Amino acid sequence: MNNPIKENLIVEVIAAHNLMPKDGEGSSSPFVEVEFENQRLRTQVKYKDLNPVWNEKLVFHINNVADLPYRSVEVNIFNERKSGNSRNFLGKVRVSGSSIAKEGEEIVQLYTLDKRSLFSHIRGEISLKLYLSTKESKEENSVSSMKFTKQKQKKIHQAPTSAAKSLQQQLGQEKKQPQKPQQQEKPVEPNTGECKPVVITTGPGSASVGELGFHSGGSSEFSLKETSPYLGGGLFKKDKTSSTYDLVEQMQYLYVRVVKAREVSVFNGGEVMAEVKLGNYRGITKRGSSSSPEWNQVFAFSKDCIQSSMVEIFVKEKEKEDFLGRIWFDLSEIPRRVPPDCQLAPQWYRMEDKKGEKAKGMELMVSVWFGTQADEAFAEAWHSKAANLNFDGLCSIKSRVYLSPKLWYLRVTVIEAQDLVPSEKGSAMVRFPEISAKAQVGNQVLRTRIASAIANRGLSNPFWNEDMMFVVAEPIEDYLMVSIEDRVGPGRDELLGRVLIPVTAIERRTDDKPVVSKWFTLEMNFKNFGESKMATRFGSRIHLRISLDGGYHVLDESTIYSSDVRPTAKQLWKPHIGVLEMGILGATGLMPMKIKEGKGSSTDAYCIAKYGQKWVRTRTVIDSLAPKWNEQYTWEVFDPCTVITIGVFDNCHLDKNMTIGTGASDSRIGKVRIRLSTLESDRVYTHSYPLLMLHSSGVKKMGELHLAIRFSCANMVNVLHMYMVPILPKMHYFRPLSVSQLETLRYQATTVVAARLNRSEPPLGREVVEYMLDHDSHMWSIRKSKANFFRLMTVLSSLIAIARWVDSMRSWQKPVYSFLFLVFFLVLVSLPELILPMAFLSMSLVGIWRFRSRPRHPPHMDTRLSHTETVYADELDEEFDSFPTSRSGEMVRIRYDRLRSVAGRIQTVVGDMATQGERFEALLSWRDPRATFLFLVLCLIAAVAFYTVPFRMVVALWGVYAMRPPRFRSKLPSPALSFFRRLPAKADSLL
Repeated sequence: MNNPIKENLIVEVIAAHNLMPKDGEGSSSPFVEVEFENQRLRTQVKYKDLNPVWNEKLVFHINNVADLPYRSVEVNIFNERKSGNSRNFLGKVRVSGSSIAKEGEEIVQLYTLDKRSLFSHIRGEISLKLYLSTKESKEENSVSSMKFTKQKQKKIHQAPTSAAKSLQQQLGQEKKQPQKPQQQEKPVEPNTGECKPVVITTGPGSASVGELGFHSGGSSEFSLKETSPYLGGGLFKKDKTSSTYDLVEQMQYLYVRVVKAREVSVFNGGEVMAEVKLGNYRGITKRGSSSSPEWNQVFAFSKDCIQSSMVEIFVKEKEKEDFLGRIWFDLSEIPRRVPPDCQLAPQWYRMEDKKGEKAKGMELMVSVWFGTQADEAFAEAWHSKAANLNFDGLCSIKSRVYLSPKLWYLRVTVIEAQDLVPSEKGSAMVRFPEISAKAQVGNQVLRTRIASAIANRGLSNPFWNEDMMFVVAEPIEDYLMVSIEDRVGPGRDELLGRVLIPVTAIERRTDDKPVVSKWFTLEMNFKNFGESKMATRFGSRIHLRISLDGGYHVLDESTIYSSDVRPTAKQLWKPHIGVLEMGILGATGLMPMKIKEGKGSSTDAYCIAKYGQKWVRTRTVIDSLAPKWNEQYTWEVFDPCTVITIGVFDNCHLDKNMTIGTGASDSRIGKVRIRLSTLESDRVYTHSYPLLMLHSSGVKKMGELHLAIRFSCANMVNVLHMYMVPILPKMHYFRPLSVSQLETLRYQATTVVAARLNRSEPPLGREVVEYMLDHDSHMWSIRKSKANFFRLMTVLSSLIAIARWVDSMRSWQKPVYSFLFLVFFLVLVSLPELILPMAFLSMSLVGIWRFRSRPRHPPHMDTRLSHTETVYADELDEEFDSFPTSRSGEMVRIRYDRLRSVAGRIQTVVGDMATQGERFEALLSWRDPRATFLFLVLCLIAAVAFYTVPFRMVVALWGVYAMRPPRFRSKLPSPALSFFRRLPAKADSLL
């Protein structure tokens, strides 16, 4: 029965103490939100205060005071983020209604903040005063906060399902609305000096989990966005073959080619140069002799920068302001050139002198035209924004195409040695020789185990029979040096003999045929080997088996991000199956990367795209946070299940006032990976990809990269056939290499590629090559381990959901469904031949049903999947720590490095397990449309086959096939296994 006097619940929020900083700047902006019987009120926000004081009263209406002991008051503290429409969880308190006092008996109580989920990071206390009152407090309500009605509250809580809530709890994400609290243990207060959490601050327009749609990231700031650029000037919409540059926007340029001059009168035979002036922009040619100056240089002025109606060309004497001659052109009279039209022929023009009169005999050969970036002169032209660069700076900003060197595996098998003469050192005491063989190619050194001469056929005939693998690159200029050494003491090795073999003379093979071993005579040199005479010891020799294995693919990239899987030997290559075309349009919102006078200035950005052996580098756009490249490149595709990597860098080698230094490294801005198998054939994808970088302070968006991509294949049958072919060449299966050996060889290959590309002009820096090849991807990181663990948990959640559904059928929560399930089970038991047809038919129907919701965009870097949205500073400190660690303490360093090494392997194993599960999910997800289509066709064929063939016969045939003798088995993986390994996984979206 209701009381005649209506009572209210008063919650006085006094203060909070020692809250967790969550704004990424060492502080928080907390406010309190109190919920009681579908009523929700909140306090004001205390900005940048970890010990806020509110002293605010919140008034709640009570429907029935008799039910108060069975109700509870939920108090949540949140940090208001900069965007204003998102928040971080700081802690909660649940107060039972039975502990609420009467008015006049209330006291201030101190409550310890509890976690909301297992992965919540909170600390601190809150002071509250709760009591009942009969007074009306409408004024207090209006001052303190706004009130949410039941209808609005239901609208807020609509979107997430129970599965989404459980996933959010596992990932430790902070939701916008609190859930019903559960009794948990009192958390232990951390030390005051513990690391602060790194929280991502998003810009306006960030969306909640339920509002993101197809975006898989935790914020719309980090999501993929579809764009609508005006590609090819609209040509590609009509006929994609009508323009070479149909995947980029046309950029208009004014081209001026200055060829040569004649009859230029200069005293004392001084040097002459030409100057092209267009408004505030001017370009100067190199110097030429006064008798017959010849320059043959092209200048390109962007049409967007033109602020004049005429272009002038002056001929001047070196280091003098006055000109000798001048010609000019009205821009409205300049012709336009569109490739494939031939280049405009230069003509002789009579120059004007200082008085404006035509000079007798003094002429200048030039050609002037309007064109686009498709013009042949564009690549070598001087650009208007590069006026203050020297020659080296001009070379470093132009577009370039690089080719990775062809890499070979050099296999050296050290079998044995004969008639060695032991070292005379240490002969005063009894010592058994400890002999080992060392092989060296360039900077790569490997050593065999120590062979005890007593246990191996005497003192002078050691036996090893060990394989060693090296990486060499064409053109091959290295030598293989094999030496025999005797360890005479700790850290001291005595040379017993060595042999030097040119790698170019080593036999090359493309298959697994045995290589003939050879004996080599050991030689001694007591000075510098190769510079003085060598003494040949009678009878001392070594038995070696050496070969250059061209049947392998030399991995220089991470295995899961490979862009090429062809063997080294070109005769083993198969024809290409398609063409990949990419238009690198531009970037927006780049972060300033250079510092000038203590302030962020600008960025000199260029883009690198790597696929197969071909690296492309766009030109550097100077001083722009929104560069436009609009350059188009093409690659031949030999395997659809490969990845193209695109990176953006800041050029730090320009000769400007803000130059960082000659030894500076190009700064990373971000990169994007796109798996070709996730692209539909002949479709143009135009998206802007977020450029994300993980720093020691957390993940940061460095800008957006705009791309246009098209993957074309002439014969779909050839593409589908590739799914049945083993990923790697046959040698990887006939003579497999161990995982640790492959990782070591990949490190060597990366070093070789970086050294060769650094010798190009302009050089491609080692820091760029290592970043594009994921040089440090194997390093331990607790963040990556968490990401791989939760990927695995997400895969297993499907099996858990099926088990829960079966359990719900057993519990008869829905009798009708349980009865139908029981009838279906009995039918399958009585007709077991229907089990497999029904299973395959069901998977086919599920795949057809999911076709409507298939992904419509390429994958991109996912901050939530990468576990960067709630990463902590101590975890980032560990990830960015050097290896070995730079922390103090010898024992701590040793144990820490050992832990990281072991944990890195665990991380890889967990990631591989998650990848296998995600490939199962990809069978019906249409992430790879060709693979899903092929699987559905196979499912339909299998359904018909299992329906027509008796089940017992299928089982018998399978058993006989599985138990067949080894001589009837192939070392190559089966077509089904090859198909499965080619399926895409979410590893492509890891940051």
